[in-house]
Amino acid sequence: MLAQLTPEGILGIIGLYFAILIYISWRTSRNASNEDFFIAGRQSPWPLVAFGMIGASLSGVTFISVPGAVGAEGLNRDFSYLQMVLGYTLGYAFIALVLLPLYYRLQLTSIYTYLGQRFGKVSYKTGAAFFLLSRTIGAAFRLYLVAIVLQKFVMDHYGIPFWATVLVTIVLIWIYTYRGGIKTIVWTDTLQTASMLIAVIATIWAIGNALEKDLFGLIDMVHNSGYAKVFFFEGGWQDPNNFFKQFFSGALITIVMTGLDQDMMQKNLSCHNLRDAQKNMFSFTLTLVLVNVLFLMLGALLYLYAANIGLSIPERSDHLFPTIALNHLSPIIGIFFVLGLIAAAYSSADSALTALTTSFCVDFLGFDADEHHSEAAQQRLRWFVHIGFSLLLLVVIIAFNALNNDAVINQLFRAASYTYGPLLGLFMFGMLTPWKVRDRFVWVVCLLAPAVSYYIDTYSAQLMNGFRFGFLTLALNGMLTFAGLWLLSYTPADTNDDHIT
Repeated sequence: MLAQLTPEGILGIIGLYFAILIYISWRTSRNASNEDFFIAGRQSPWPLVAFGMIGASLSGVTFISVPGAVGAEGLNRDFSYLQMVLGYTLGYAFIALVLLPLYYRLQLTSIYTYLGQRFGKVSYKTGAAFFLLSRTIGAAFRLYLVAIVLQKFVMDHYGIPFWATVLVTIVLIWIYTYRGGIKTIVWTDTLQTASMLIAVIATIWAIGNALEKDLFGLIDMVHNSGYAKVFFFEGGWQDPNNFFKQFFSGALITIVMTGLDQDMMQKNLSCHNLRDAQKNMFSFTLTLVLVNVLFLMLGALLYLYAANIGLSIPERSDHLFPTIALNHLSPIIGIFFVLGLIAAAYSSADSALTALTTSFCVDFLGFDADEHHSEAAQQRLRWFVHIGFSLLLLVVIIAFNALNNDAVINQLFRAASYTYGPLLGLFMFGMLTPWKVRDRFVWVVCLLAPAVSYYIDTYSAQLMNGFRFGFLTLALNGMLTFAGLWLLSYTPADTNDDHIT
């Protein structure tokens, strides 16, 4: 089957896909201002934002890894990932009912402006810097995963080096985002989400045809397969799939990596008003749960199909979906897989690049308060910043490839997740207490908290009778930051701060 889906064919599909993205960019970015680039003039239709956010939330990691993990041992085996997804719903409710009202009331472009208003300049810059670090590593990691698949199945055929593959893909992202920013991405994310869902649904349909089962037959197969177990209580706290660890980790991850992340919040802030943003968040939550159920069902069916045809499971579970889609199903499924994979990567990377540019321009160059430069001058500077972050992503991805060590790369990606802990602590301290902090020392607390969290998580099994924090390290990190801020705190004589009373 793979011979029918040639490297030339895959390259043509990718080229056509990007041509459509560039056309959308041309239609949406004409006469775009800085406000359009940053928050789309607050005119984005909320149903469009809700649908597009699905693709940005899933990423290439979810597209490949979640189905592969279903039949593997360890974290997220069977349908245990659904426990975390259920936790997401709690986190999204907190975002819709607590964070979004705060952001809209303060009319924020960059959400980290809140930290400046609440604590001071150092806290503001520290929060923004942690976002820039986290998003740069995260976006580069996601693009890297897709780039190595393209390299293996397409570019190696032409003898094109890896760095050139990465350069071309990043240039293409820059071309369709540099003018319209979030105004364009709201629309391109819709196409990319649709591409991902079509890939998953088409693969399920193809496996159903191969196994001579209709939809209800496939559901029955999955239900009786042994892969459909959702809730894990019996293993206790030492089990990485323990329900309580997964559920509450899912809620915290959502609050931090969506609610305190400029990338994800920028789309919500582009809606007409708070009510639309909240409708977007709740409808997005329901859709995301259903989509993740689809991914888990696909994972079970991939393993069942592999057993049916006598296919050996790849050593790395991440390779199961591409192996079956490209080598063992019809060429049309291979086409859908390629489109879904590209969409999964770039729906995350393009919005990340825009958010990085927005945060740097607003938080470090002071675009919101700049009265000395014209709109045209700011646009020129914004273009240079956009180019700068594109080059930075290129360098980081090439560095990942040079390491050529999955363990090291995964540790780097895990390290990026530690940087969200200080953001959790900063925002929670600001909203839950009336106190001020000694702003000039905040950066010290925000550096120490991840370092101490890493040490505790590394040795927790020895120190706490086998208990491992896992995803709960984020909560530990946030609590340490909160405690450090409390040590720096004082009660102001008079305050009108935004905190929850």
